[in-house]
Amino acid sequence: MLHLAFVALGSNLDDPRAQVRRGFAALDGLPRTRVLACSSLYASAPVGYLDQPDFVNAVAKIETELTPQALLHALLDIEHHYGRERTFQNAPRTLDLDVLLYDEVLLHEHGLTIPHPQMHKRAFVLQPLLEIQPDCVIPNVGAAADAALGCQDQTLQRVNEGDDAVR
Repeated sequence: MLHLAFVALGSNLDDPRAQVRRGFAALDGLPRTRVLACSSLYASAPVGYLDQPDFVNAVAKIETELTPQALLHALLDIEHHYGRERTFQNAPRTLDLDVLLYDEVLLHEHGLTIPHPQMHKRAFVLQPLLEIQPDCVIPNVGAAADAALGCQDQTLQRVNEGDDAVR
């Protein structure tokens, strides 16, 4: 059975734009999974731990036969493959992959909460999500577009190919 899921991608180390692009490709290489759409790349300031470089963020829309748990484990494997180290919460990272949405599933278990518990508060998730799914509804929250209105104070910049803002 095919499921529709959305995955957030982020990086602020070792050429973040290239890391996010590698993340898109790795998602498309997962078994029984196909990337349907990739958002543009966006630069954003760090959240939580502020003494680190800005991030490049994006969202991918995927179709998968993987369960939510299997998808999470596959994402963690991709992160590990690209050098992700979890030294402390909100630490700089080569590649961060998060399950945002999985069909209309509501799930809360150790290590996995769907929808992602902070997604509706983060412009760096909502703007790329809305770019590829303008009518997106976040279960138990509502329209992603409405949630984005509450994030207008967060600075986000679309990253162009020739842009030197984030390397």
